[in-house]
Amino acid sequence: MPDNGLDRRKILTGGVAAALTAGVAGPASAAVAAPRAADDTAPLRAAVLEYEDPWTKALGLAELLRTAGFEVVPLDLTLPADEQPRQVDLIAFGTFTNNSDDYLDYVAEQADSLRRFTAGHRVVLDLAQSDQYGAAVAYLPSGVSAVRTDADYDTIHPVDAAHPLVKGLRVSNGRLFTGRNASPRVSYETVQQWSGMRVLMACSASGFPPALLEGQFGAGRFLVTSLTVDKIRDSAGAVVQPTDAVADSVAFFTALAGYVASVRGGTAPTVVPTPMPPEQPVGPMVGHTEPGSARIWARPGLDPSLHSRWNCAYRELGGKRAKPWRTVTTAVEPGNDNTLIAQLRGLVPDTAYEFALTPVREAAGFTPMTGSFTTSPDPDRPCVVTMGMGSCGPSVPDHVWTAIMDEGCDSFVMLGDTPYVDSADLEVARRKHRTFLVQPEISRLISSMPVWATWDDHDFGGNDFHGDYRSKRQNRTAFVNYRANPTFGQTADGKILKERTDGEGVYTSFRRGPIEVFLLDPRWFSRTAPSWADSTRVTCLGTVQWDWLRERLSRSTAPFKAIATGMIWDDKENAEKDDWATYSYERDAIYDFIATEKIPGCFLIGGDIHVSRALSYGPRVGYDLWQFIVSPMHDSTIPSLNVPSPYLVHSAVEPHVFLKLVADTTLDMPTLTATWINREGERLFEVTRTAAELGHIPSAPRSGGTDNSPPTHG
Repeated sequence: MPDNGLDRRKILTGGVAAALTAGVAGPASAAVAAPRAADDTAPLRAAVLEYEDPWTKALGLAELLRTAGFEVVPLDLTLPADEQPRQVDLIAFGTFTNNSDDYLDYVAEQADSLRRFTAGHRVVLDLAQSDQYGAAVAYLPSGVSAVRTDADYDTIHPVDAAHPLVKGLRVSNGRLFTGRNASPRVSYETVQQWSGMRVLMACSASGFPPALLEGQFGAGRFLVTSLTVDKIRDSAGAVVQPTDAVADSVAFFTALAGYVASVRGGTAPTVVPTPMPPEQPVGPMVGHTEPGSARIWARPGLDPSLHSRWNCAYRELGGKRAKPWRTVTTAVEPGNDNTLIAQLRGLVPDTAYEFALTPVREAAGFTPMTGSFTTSPDPDRPCVVTMGMGSCGPSVPDHVWTAIMDEGCDSFVMLGDTPYVDSADLEVARRKHRTFLVQPEISRLISSMPVWATWDDHDFGGNDFHGDYRSKRQNRTAFVNYRANPTFGQTADGKILKERTDGEGVYTSFRRGPIEVFLLDPRWFSRTAPSWADSTRVTCLGTVQWDWLRERLSRSTAPFKAIATGMIWDDKENAEKDDWATYSYERDAIYDFIATEKIPGCFLIGGDIHVSRALSYGPRVGYDLWQFIVSPMHDSTIPSLNVPSPYLVHSAVEPHVFLKLVADTTLDMPTLTATWINREGERLFEVTRTAAELGHIPSAPRSGGTDNSPPTHG
């Protein structure tokens, strides 16, 4: 659902629910629910949480439940689910209630009590919820799950036509709920993934995606649905749906009353879970690659309980005879969202390889996940490396990715906002990474060359978000789930993380031939402690990352050293604070360190601002220091951020742009050429610098010939 400029987490809900149920709530003094009547003749009672949301602007849950024969009381948010006043048989959450903190806080704090409530011959009904604020239904028991996605539908089909919740409903041309207005749509934020639940209705005749799911826990039932059938009137009482649609809603809740009674009486049908069809595979993606090794990442999509172990076969390409296959076996990691990484070793530098991922246990109809890559050159031998870089990437089909391959790039670096996550929910973040990586053009790129990545604000959390963002750990988890960098920041005690485990930040570095890239993380630690450069101000990098950067820069022998972040190294000159001008004391300390230690070959990389620029700050580090800004790869530019600067050499307000870096050490004087290219292959501008212009002292030529070795450090 669109935001419409509203903060959906701050909409009040309790008053509406209370008003709707005034006069029928009954006494609320008892702290513990009354025991079940032995003869099951007590009236059915429902505790309801609903409110008028700003999209449908409609209500109806309490009214429909009363019409179906329930006594309706407001859900008491101060009490556990199994301690609601009087005997409650049904807890019902209305459409879009999880846009409210009331819902989010209650289901988080009362997950155990909701399960206890259900186990005692009771039912929880969870209607359509927005995935941005709780894609996964938080309180379901182990083995039972449902995860929503963005997709909305206008059609509902019966899947289990004999089920009590389905068999009494009107069917027209094979569909349910056909009399509704287009707004609101009949299915919002439809379930995409589930386990341990039975599909009763679906948005297509194929049975996928589900629109109504039933799960069993103890003697009770959970119902999770994307239906908006509770929204029939506005707050003034005017009907907002046609007569047939209202009748369909009444019929559904009448069936629900009979179903709740059967659960209370122990006669409800046993739930036989519907297997989820195989998920769409994601990947494979070639990750960190060295002269002698490579990491291959994938999310195969097959049931991990049946296909937990995978073979990655790989072989060298080229030559007159086919090279023999070698195989390494790896395992799907449930804690990393059922992704895997295969580590290929014993490779030859600067050599092309192909690979194929297949399950150890044969899976009928599964197509091997295949790809290819070229290993990194030997760092001590002259070579040419062509590396692509880009930020602000589209999550829809876009041939900018094809243009990168057409330009002959042998590797690629994602500089952040790749993808746009903009959510605090782990399942949403994971899904957005999947949506990004499965785009056909991106899929072809990531399976054909090594890819490294850092994040910027939108994949860290949201626009202009910093290290004080309380939900950053969820988005870090999603990031490391869906990347195959050499390292992932650090552990809590400062050790560099080589595995995809819980840690601090995502910074890393890697070398490919003449280029070493230092992917900084200016998000995770920002505003979390005093700065190591000025204790009166807040940090950006954090002390441990600063120590890491100094150590890595000092020992680097690469002719060209890219110090890269998603955010730019000067002032955006807008109201946002995510630029290096905000932390100028740490930025200047980095520059001073490079100058003092006489570290040659450094240049800066930035993204974020939806404008591409090249700036030269003059001999700030003992030689001319350049910044290359590349943004955006998608179609949205921000002309106002192309601000004047005395250091600006080139700029372009152009969509669909990537940076092509060519480092060539086969020449008498090694060169670095940066070219800004759009998806049509047009050159916007170009900067070429020699190693000598970046602070290297040229080596003396060898006697009797040309010296092609890189210049020495100065």
